[in-house]
Amino acid sequence: MLAAMKRAVLIVNPFATRVTEEAIAAVERALMRVAYVRTVRTEAPRHAVALARDAGDADAVIVFSGDGGFNEALNGIERSDLPLGFVPGGGTSVLPRALGLPRDPAEAAEQLADALEANRFRLISTGRVNDRRFAFGAGIGVDAEVVRRIDDRGRSPDGTRPGDLAFVSTFARLLVEHRGRLEPVLEVEGFGRAAFLFVANVNVYSFLKAIAIKATPEAVFEEGLDFLAPVSVTPRTLPPLLYALARGRPARNALRGHDLDRIEVKTDHPLPLQADGEDLGDVTNAVFEAERGSISVLF
Repeated sequence: MLAAMKRAVLIVNPFATRVTEEAIAAVERALMRVAYVRTVRTEAPRHAVALARDAGDADAVIVFSGDGGFNEALNGIERSDLPLGFVPGGGTSVLPRALGLPRDPAEAAEQLADALEANRFRLISTGRVNDRRFAFGAGIGVDAEVVRRIDDRGRSPDGTRPGDLAFVSTFARLLVEHRGRLEPVLEVEGFGRAAFLFVANVNVYSFLKAIAIKATPEAVFEEGLDFLAPVSVTPRTLPPLLYALARGRPARNALRGHDLDRIEVKTDHPLPLQADGEDLGDVTNAVFEAERGSISVLF
């Protein structure tokens, strides 16, 4: 029986908001019920890329982190048949929640252990923008600017990142700076001009507490990429746009695309780009591509 147990690598980001020594121990206990577990910890930005790449001989890779660590691991995995599991350790943890996992790390680890034992996984697509893979969403313009400003605020003394309210207040402050108006500043090839761009791999773009922000209601993990690009924003069109995002309904006065393999974007001037909440710097050109059936995930 012991010889039949699987081998799992647990990648832990000890700097993530909800990762504690007690939580790591609880996650390890859950996984050790069905597998031999080797725990490795990240020590610096981008370290999870290398740790995931080095785990290629394991039967599964489990990542206990926030969305940044999940994104790094995805960019290190080179096998589509190597099951991945994501334990929510960040303040928002969009990816595991979008996959239907519990928010509690120990409960999520128990579900992943059951999935590993039963060989329960699903093959999903990922996106790639300018050679960076992403799991759930990317964007150019206002949302990427919010990500950058939140990063610039750093962490609190206990290591936590600013929470959801900080994102809301930063977004509101950004709109005030623009006097509630965002004019077209980029071109989505084949679709037209827009003020900013959301590209999504699943219908959940982010969360505000328990509210799922659904910029692209039709997007699913198993298909190609969807996008939403508001043509412009004014004080009159902003409330309906926010309401549509909160209710998961198609936004008006916006360009949209569904189940696409490629989205090409050119900007009038350098604009910030983000992928899975990670700041990728300023761009004037971006190519988003769907990688269909690229990874296996435990659920």
